Amino acid sequence: VAPTTPVCDVPSSAMTGTVVQMSCKETEGSPPSEYQWYKNGVALLEKTGTGSAKAANITYTMNKKSGTLLFNTVTKNDTGEYFCEASNGIGSSQKCSVRQMQV
Repeated sequence: VAPTTPVCDVPSSAMTGTVVQMSCKETEGSPPSEYQWYKNGVALLEKTGTGSAKAANITYTMNKKSGTLLFNTVTKNDTGEYFCEASNGIGSSQKCSVRQMQV
């Protein structure tokens, strides 16, 4: 079954240095969807090893299975427009509407 439009939870504002968790979920897809987060239209990288993540200055953890995007300490650099895309290889992938987060 193709995924439906996911429901995204993105805070509109956050204080610098706080923990922010965004979530993305859809329930119709079978097999279960994988989730990809985007910031300002660019796909966010999944944190693989500590070395590459530090080099890329990645301050978040993205879980493609659960759809969560976790920032341990948000910075002004994390301000932007976020959306998430659900796909399971069946039908076309589905995106939620873009949400602005101001840090």
